[in-house]
Amino acid sequence: MINIPDKSIIDCHVHLAALPDSNNGCLISSSMLKSPLFRFLLWKHKLSPKDPRAANRKYIQDLLGELRASRYVQQAVLLGMDGVYTNDGRLNHQATEFLISNDYVLQQAQAFPNEFLAGVSINPQRIDAIEELHRCAEAGATLVKILPNSQQFDPGHYRYQAFYRELARLGLPLLSHVGYEFSRMGKDQSAGDPNRLRTALEAGATVIAAHACSYGLMMYEKYYPTLLEFVNHYPNFYADISALTLPNRLGMLLKLRHHPEIFDRLIFGTDYPLSVFHLPMWGLADFSTIRKIMRTTNRFDRQYLVCKNLDLGFISLQSILKTTHTLAPPIPTPLLASTV
Repeated sequence: MINIPDKSIIDCHVHLAALPDSNNGCLISSSMLKSPLFRFLLWKHKLSPKDPRAANRKYIQDLLGELRASRYVQQAVLLGMDGVYTNDGRLNHQATEFLISNDYVLQQAQAFPNEFLAGVSINPQRIDAIEELHRCAEAGATLVKILPNSQQFDPGHYRYQAFYRELARLGLPLLSHVGYEFSRMGKDQSAGDPNRLRTALEAGATVIAAHACSYGLMMYEKYYPTLLEFVNHYPNFYADISALTLPNRLGMLLKLRHHPEIFDRLIFGTDYPLSVFHLPMWGLADFSTIRKIMRTTNRFDRQYLVCKNLDLGFISLQSILKTTHTLAPPIPTPLLASTV
């Protein structure tokens, strides 16, 4: 286990959720709003879609409270979600089910610089992708998140090489979803194949594969060999450990604990607001340890403790950043008015 001082970890994978409030630039389709997963998250977090601004404030306040109470995690990278774009690079409103704007992400990171870092989302298919990348970098973005399955683009296409080269030049890591995507069905799931990230890696960008390349379909981990190959072949390749305690991804967690040689390529993350399960501990830890973890309600701490007690090593995001943002707020830039 790599030794990390208490209360110094950055969670690189925390979702910023928000309802459109006519001021934050976010979008959500009526079908998404009615989906079982979204309705469950609203219920679980006691958020009312009838009062979007109050719901958005509560989500931020609840996240801040849990993060500040954590024993191990100091900061969280808030992840935005860009939309779907047409072949000519225009936002496709009809195909975009969910959008968390970069302005909203940057605004929250600026409002709470001690707790939040900005993980903006830029679909490289958009006509102004490189311009938006520069704008967000100047505003203090820490990384760029993509979810190709839902954003409906092939991350391995050569047309995005210039975007990836600019990421490398700016020193901004690219965090990409890998594997099956459950929240938006009916899209091209092959876009989650980590082999399609070779284009970004060969362009020199630092790439973080989400969920440690877990395919997400129970114990079937088809991308496990790819993960090991990438670690050996690309020094700019990393993977986060977010969501690995979920029942559908724990197969990858149990495999990785036997590979200490790659622990310095695994980055801490949770996939907040999703739950962190103690299920992987059963049969591998004594009951007193399991009971302690069961009593740990803080999701950041539970993720840390489950992985630590399974002897899964990891590093924190600041280890790979060229310029850390943990000691100073992002560069000021005109943004939307604060909603918190």
